[in-house]
Amino acid sequence: MSKRIERLEKLLEAGGIKKDIVLLIISGGALLVSILDAVPLPFDAAWIAIILCGVPILLEAAIGLITAFDIKADVLVSMALIASVCIGEDFAAGEVAFIMQLGALLEELTVAKARAGIEKLIHLTPQTARVLENGVERVIPAQEVQVGDLLRVLPGESVPVDGVITAGQTSINQAVMTGESLPVDKGVGDTVSSGTVNQFGAFEMRAVKVGEDSSIQRMIRLVQSADAGKAKIVGMADRWATWVVVVALTAAVLTWLVTGEIIRSVTILVVFCPCALVLATPTAIMAAIGNATKHGFLVREGDALERLAKVSRVAFDKTGTLTYGTPQVIAAVSLTPNCSRERIYRMAAAAEQLSEHPLGKAVVACYRNSCGDPLPQPERFEMVLARGVKAVLEGQRVLAGNAAMMTEAGISLPADSGAQTYIDRGCTVIYVAVEGEPHPAGYLVLSDTVREESADMIRALHDCGVEPVLLTGDSPSAANAIAAQLGIREVHAACLPEDKLRYIEESRQPVCMIGDGINDAPALKRAMVGIAMGGVGSDIAVDAADIALVDDEIRELPHLIGLARKMMSTIRLNLCFSMGLNFLAIVLAIANVLDPVSGALVHNAGSVLVIINSALLLRWKKR
Repeated sequence: MSKRIERLEKLLEAGGIKKDIVLLIISGGALLVSILDAVPLPFDAAWIAIILCGVPILLEAAIGLITAFDIKADVLVSMALIASVCIGEDFAAGEVAFIMQLGALLEELTVAKARAGIEKLIHLTPQTARVLENGVERVIPAQEVQVGDLLRVLPGESVPVDGVITAGQTSINQAVMTGESLPVDKGVGDTVSSGTVNQFGAFEMRAVKVGEDSSIQRMIRLVQSADAGKAKIVGMADRWATWVVVVALTAAVLTWLVTGEIIRSVTILVVFCPCALVLATPTAIMAAIGNATKHGFLVREGDALERLAKVSRVAFDKTGTLTYGTPQVIAAVSLTPNCSRERIYRMAAAAEQLSEHPLGKAVVACYRNSCGDPLPQPERFEMVLARGVKAVLEGQRVLAGNAAMMTEAGISLPADSGAQTYIDRGCTVIYVAVEGEPHPAGYLVLSDTVREESADMIRALHDCGVEPVLLTGDSPSAANAIAAQLGIREVHAACLPEDKLRYIEESRQPVCMIGDGINDAPALKRAMVGIAMGGVGSDIAVDAADIALVDDEIRELPHLIGLARKMMSTIRLNLCFSMGLNFLAIVLAIANVLDPVSGALVHNAGSVLVIINSALLLRWKKR
């Protein structure tokens, strides 16, 4: 039911814009007939514009005053309309109403354009799925897919839910989720996300996350929470608008009393309506949100960019944020002349084939990706808790595990093996030995690898005047090694969730926190701005953050900070321009330079310029 209501609201919103366009066309034609006096009518044709465009303004102003004593632009416009009609300026009243509604339509269209880059995700939601039941294919609505269902996806179709490929090979266009321009090859055991597009081969998959839990739906929920109305600076602009109304009313009354000319007072009411002032902030925020979306960020809170502009420090979690979060084999070392590094690597990978430990799986995966040679199957396999594995390979009993396992097996570790150097850098060492030998044959070195873009991103932050900080639960040696590699000067290692939270709370400077795990959620929530890695991050981290990074490409972070600062400078420029134009127009109205018609044109020209200036943020890019 809720989805039907959402679709109905979207249709009504789209229909509302079309209706406004029709009313404006009719009103514009009526004003043209009025000024040319081309068609004989028993009444002034300008009244058509007054009724179609002016009545909604009067009703909105009356409802705001009665229900919340909301003194805003509509109040001034209503007073200007009524005053113009009372002094017989029907055409001026119709033109004022017409131009005000035209400005409102321009705002709606600009905001719609700013949100177009975000809301396109909604249209990418798959509508149907091919379910396989006892070998028979059946097409059902995508929302009816259940966890565990076996699905088939044909070339050119969107993946209906998140799942794992069980049969077939293909290439997937993941641009909607990751921003990658090239398709990614997928095979049995690989995961696929809903909303991505199958490029070439057909495949079968097992559903893992369905309905509201699927990737595309998570992204849509983030999109729908983006609301420019939450920005604190919008409230400031609204307060200014209230004072502008008071000043305008005072100036109109005093001008009437001094000059005795009601038309000057009416003109003041027309030109001093604070429409441009109220438009200055929300249009800039929505345009900036649209720009951020094109660079992989989903802004969940309207004031997040405003707060980000004030940030002077960015605190990073290490694993999964600055690094890929998955261990990789970075070295294979032989300690005996009769056993090459390649053989050490092959023995370790073969022994770990049946292991359920993440390090064991990483060794096997890295070997297959780099070497591709078939591995011998273990004749016997034993997993030793917190130690490693034992396996019989081609008649030899092989051990692959940590130093404690070697010691318990009576295998001594040479002091000059070089392993300690890797350990001091925060790496993990897996020794490989043949049972019965006094020393290990060699060892593998595993480490979490730094993202390719991390170093450039850190340098760009320094250039922006932002200080990066590393907050990690890893050991000091691992943290310092990564920090030195990236050029991060401030490091806090062995941090528990409460330690990260304490750092955020005690920092004297506004901090932006970036993380991906459940342990980062408290700090993400407490920071001035929280940014979650939306692709690899946990649901809890994403829910706690103000901004989600969909594609996990943190290289765009400096652009986001620059965009936030540019947005604030655009808002300040809009506000200053709006106030300056209003005060200039009121002086010209008092001096009788502007009449109600020309005053309405000047006032609304200011609103249009503000909207255009904000719209420039849609294409802004950090140089």
